[in-house]
Amino acid sequence: MYALAFGIGTINRKNEWLEVYYPRPVFKPAQALVDSIAAVTGYTGGNTDIVLDSALIYQLSLSVTDPEQQQLLQALKRSIKPMVLTLLDTDSALTSTPETYLKLHLLSHRYVMPNEQNLEGIYPLLPNVAWTDKGAIDLEELEERQLEERLAGRVLEVAAIDKFPKMTNYVVPKGIRIAHSARVRLGAHVGEGTTVMHEGFINFNAGTQGPNMIEGRVSQGVTIGSGTDLGGSASTAGTLSGGGNIVISIGKDCLISANAGTGIPLGDRCTIEAGLYITPGTVVQIMDEDRNFLKLVKARELAGQSEMLFLRNSQSGVIECRTNRRAIELNPALHSHN
Repeated sequence: MYALAFGIGTINRKNEWLEVYYPRPVFKPAQALVDSIAAVTGYTGGNTDIVLDSALIYQLSLSVTDPEQQQLLQALKRSIKPMVLTLLDTDSALTSTPETYLKLHLLSHRYVMPNEQNLEGIYPLLPNVAWTDKGAIDLEELEERQLEERLAGRVLEVAAIDKFPKMTNYVVPKGIRIAHSARVRLGAHVGEGTTVMHEGFINFNAGTQGPNMIEGRVSQGVTIGSGTDLGGSASTAGTLSGGGNIVISIGKDCLISANAGTGIPLGDRCTIEAGLYITPGTVVQIMDEDRNFLKLVKARELAGQSEMLFLRNSQSGVIECRTNRRAIELNPALHSHN
């Protein structure tokens, strides 16, 4: 069994799931837990969602012996919202909205790293909804709900129209700081010790190993190694950018300076100077340790290498790659968030 979870969700008037909150997902559960659930639900295998009513919740609370899940089931007895049990026998392509939300939770709970699980089919299974102070609302039902609130003397606050909610309404991993919670999507992997400043952004299926300073954009599919600083307005090219399929990763103790960025993977202890964006086709002049010219290459030939310093020669305008003799070091006092 890959994963399972009991969830509380929202459905629209067509009885379609809009979102699901899984408080305590179980990654690679013990067979005893799976068996106790199967004894009540009749589960025989495969990836499936089982809608739960109060009677089924009660029976499960008697059958399940896992302390954390039993405690959760006791709490679910009080729910007035729709409830679901999602079981993922294998890490295969997604087939439902509850399955999709469970895999996003697994990322944000740090059970898996970005690109470690199958997210094929994700976009059609995530409905575009209004994220409001009253929860997720189907866009076809939004106007009516807005009118209801106005007639009651209130304003329905619509924070976003999107497929992805913000992570912190579902998961708050320990040991992090996020200055603007709307800029980290559910499905982000935020490693312990990570600080995400006000203009920082972490997409789903992307993230940090921690500790990290994120003041720029971590695009879908990108992983940032520990000790790396992504400077103000710096960016990383995601696997969706331009329809590409290159997975970008940045190693440990790197510095992507303000307004800089990379479209190639980087190894450890690399630096890109402020304002310089390295794309796969960027022509780079390789210099030795004494700054003597060696050869011209396209940046894609340097992908994944360590100890690189990229800068633009202020006299010639040529982009150079030199040996990076210094690695950045994050201030540990800034990244202890417990």
